Amino acid sequence: MSLRNVAIIAHVDHGKTTLVDRLLQQSGAFRENQRVAERAMDSNELERERGITILAKVTSILWHGTRINIVDTPGHADFGGEVERILNMVDGVIVLVDAAEGPMPQTKFVVSKALKVGLEPIVAINKVDRHDARPTAVVNDVFDLFAALDASEEQLDFPILYGSAKQGWMAAHPAGPRQDMQPLFDLVLRHVAPPAIEEGPLRMLGTILEANPYLGRIVTGRIRSGSIRPNQIVKVLDRAGSLVEEGRVSKVLAFRGLERTGVEEASAGDIVAVAGLPKATVSHTLCAPEVVYPLPAQPIDPPTLAMAFRVNDSPLAGTEGDKVTSRMIRERLLREAEGNVALRIEEAADKDSFEVAGRGELQLAILIETMRREGFELGMSRPKVLFERGPGGELEEPIEEVTIDVDEEFSGIVVQKLSERRAELMDLRPSGGGRLRLVFHAPTRGLIGYQGELLSDTRGTAVLNRVFHAYAPFKGEIEGRRTGVLISNGDGQAVAYALWNLEDRGPMMIEPGTRVYRGMIVGEHSRGNDLVVNVLKGKKLTNIRAAGKDENVLLTPPLRMTLEKALAYIADDELVEVTPKSIRLRKKMLDESQRRRQEIRDQKSEIRGQKEFSGTSGF
Repeated sequence: MSLRNVAIIAHVDHGKTTLVDRLLQQSGAFRENQRVAERAMDSNELERERGITILAKVTSILWHGTRINIVDTPGHADFGGEVERILNMVDGVIVLVDAAEGPMPQTKFVVSKALKVGLEPIVAINKVDRHDARPTAVVNDVFDLFAALDASEEQLDFPILYGSAKQGWMAAHPAGPRQDMQPLFDLVLRHVAPPAIEEGPLRMLGTILEANPYLGRIVTGRIRSGSIRPNQIVKVLDRAGSLVEEGRVSKVLAFRGLERTGVEEASAGDIVAVAGLPKATVSHTLCAPEVVYPLPAQPIDPPTLAMAFRVNDSPLAGTEGDKVTSRMIRERLLREAEGNVALRIEEAADKDSFEVAGRGELQLAILIETMRREGFELGMSRPKVLFERGPGGELEEPIEEVTIDVDEEFSGIVVQKLSERRAELMDLRPSGGGRLRLVFHAPTRGLIGYQGELLSDTRGTAVLNRVFHAYAPFKGEIEGRRTGVLISNGDGQAVAYALWNLEDRGPMMIEPGTRVYRGMIVGEHSRGNDLVVNVLKGKKLTNIRAAGKDENVLLTPPLRMTLEKALAYIADDELVEVTPKSIRLRKKMLDESQRRRQEIRDQKSEIRGQKEFSGTSGF
């Protein structure tokens, strides 16, 4: 049977998964009476909630005697580790672009990887039914993007289709005919080359990794040469060519629609999932025993951000979750790192803390949210940026390219706020409809927590996209949070009367009835210092009626802290306590006297450091 392997590349929310839904429906992958969920390929609960694709998935469509394997890739740079591996499995890419928004930074990120591998693109302009669609201008933008990414002559001579995945049609012209997806199917068969089949014994590169409760570890990849069948003896080599293990394949699964079906044999060119090799992982080569050299695996961009995952040691530990020990956290993180090569995990000296490094805030926040839903309780530190040393020994930090689409009236405040965060404005141009597109180069540490601030400054109208650019010399200090916090001085339930009396001290983060403990952060102080307060103090009641009227306590609604907002908000001496039911902020040291002593020690060491620096001695 003839084969085609193709990936779909698109920015977040440009209609990638919806397009796959339509291709599946129109190819007859679903029965007529089968109920199919919208965005069928976003099977992960968090993917459906956030409307983004996190994990790469494979599906298969039979069209006029040809099997088309379609890989749906993540469109967010934080999950780019997935994208780079996927591109090794396919022979062509469909670049899906929104007819109104045009190519966005994440599109650029993935397309640059695809062009570097030598894949020839098909450009599909989606959402031409939008009232603000500008398909011709967007095609020009795509051409300019490809040219800027050093595309070859063949890659620049790309075929174009226009359509609407939502309405289920593609055509050679924006006007139509608006019938079905056949033009896209036909173009894939014509433009994407069949997989090149190499001579020799079995060789297959592991690309996607997952765990199955019945089959154990499953490695998905494309067979480069030879064939694979159940019970076959297979050798696993790492990138350097060292032997990892030798074992027997228990099952070979091929993709048929959205289902995976066991097959008796799979041949070169096909994308299959293999079970029965407990040590095989991503970028390993699965091969016949006589093979000596591994397949080349593409290097993966390094992580730029790290956070400490700690055992939750607060007084409320274990009351809301059932997975609280360091052993459970360690096993879960190591399991995550097996299938996610963009993550790096290191154990701290005290054994109760693990440093997890990843591509960005979103990737780490998704991991925390997933663990939280599984019943874990964690203490999270503030994200820190991973610095590197340049060729001359100078300190370098990760810089990101940030693209912001904003109404003209708000552009001034955006430029001002990002300049304070050490960002440089690289480009400013109108994007239609009274909006501007601003492009900045900003240090990663300056962008931590900026998303929420941007939405507040622009009344929710701005769209921010970011992608790793390069490492560059350290940009200098960035001012952190300017306010202190209000800290509870006791354990118990917060009382409305106490919260009402503290309102002039600053906005609260808790409601009456919330369980608090000593050292927990309950609000934001209106001044720059931290303040210990009593939120448990009730109104004194007597049997003598007061002459004045009884005042009804009316409280200002508290500040709501989402996970991402909390991680960006905390200072270095604070933690976010994450449980299945709650997100709380707290001090690392719960005892006030311990915090004071630590503060004095820090001040002394700072003075000592300044004296040593100025060439004086003694204290």
